[in-house]
Amino acid sequence: MKLIRRCLVWGALLSTAFGGLLLLLVGQFVDFGTPSLDLLPLDSTELAEDTLNLPLRKFEWQIQTPHPLQLKYPYPYPFLLNHPDKCEGPRGSPFLLMLVMTQPQDVGRRQAIRETWGNETLELGVIIRHLFVLGLPPPLFTKELHELLQEEDREHGDLLQVGFLDTYHNLTLKVLMGLEWMAQYCPDARYVLKVDSDVFLNPSFLVQQVLQPNGPPRPDFITGYIYRGKGPIRNPDHKWYMPPELYLQDIYPPYCGGPGYVLSGSLALRILALAQSLKVISLEDVFVGLCLQQLGVKPTPPPPGSFLVFRIAYEHCVYHQLALVHGFQPQELLQIWQDFQTANKICPMA
Repeated sequence: MKLIRRCLVWGALLSTAFGGLLLLLVGQFVDFGTPSLDLLPLDSTELAEDTLNLPLRKFEWQIQTPHPLQLKYPYPYPFLLNHPDKCEGPRGSPFLLMLVMTQPQDVGRRQAIRETWGNETLELGVIIRHLFVLGLPPPLFTKELHELLQEEDREHGDLLQVGFLDTYHNLTLKVLMGLEWMAQYCPDARYVLKVDSDVFLNPSFLVQQVLQPNGPPRPDFITGYIYRGKGPIRNPDHKWYMPPELYLQDIYPPYCGGPGYVLSGSLALRILALAQSLKVISLEDVFVGLCLQQLGVKPTPPPPGSFLVFRIAYEHCVYHQLALVHGFQPQELLQIWQDFQTANKICPMA
């Protein structure tokens, strides 16, 4: 109860302050005309310390990257909150590892997910594990949020915090560091789901209809909402701006939309290995598509219409046939979940 009360207070404060602050910070730190800011690596003695107690003052800002949308990777970003034993247990490695992209201030979103589709016991026939992947908050909120995050993680044991500033343009770093964690601590996971925190997810449909636990191994499997024939946006004011110096071609290779895609563990490891030698860009779903192109792998079409990157009206038997719907607020997720759980029992399977 204490944590919930603190979360509510911080949620109210941050909902008003964070948006404007991030705009100012991103404008200052990640301006299109100036270099971006990354974190200095920790020396070996610092990395050996208990990262949960690392004072955040050890992170100093330094200009390092040649272009604000070209990220510094590979790089020794440390895991500040970590659960290396998350995938261990008497039942073996997870069938599905969920890497949920979240921001430090998103306490309410994380709790709503834990109470709904992030519940690891929903699918009793398979092992599911989830981790919330997040970076560092802006300096103004560092101390307060650091303490709240430690308290939240002590209670739930599911935060993976990585040592870089949490901004939209660093999302590719989040995904790659999530895969680094998987490679180090959960390499035998059969499937990995990259998913944003503002979605509705149907774990039953995803596991049974998309991933098919009793089916044969699929080492080169990746699926989601597949974009084909999309080209880069050259307007510097656009959220998805891609400068020619980072991507010269007029068309992106096929890629799965960022709100959520799932891939085999073996393919995730191959993408991670390839990423060590590629120019990493800020559009994480496009970057994964570029890796797929280099590997000669094409996305597998999902069951028709099952991954939606746009919101549709909730109807329980319609949602019963979906894997993912983008565009949900935490309170909306909580409002429909009980009804949706009933739909899983009464709606016919197509």
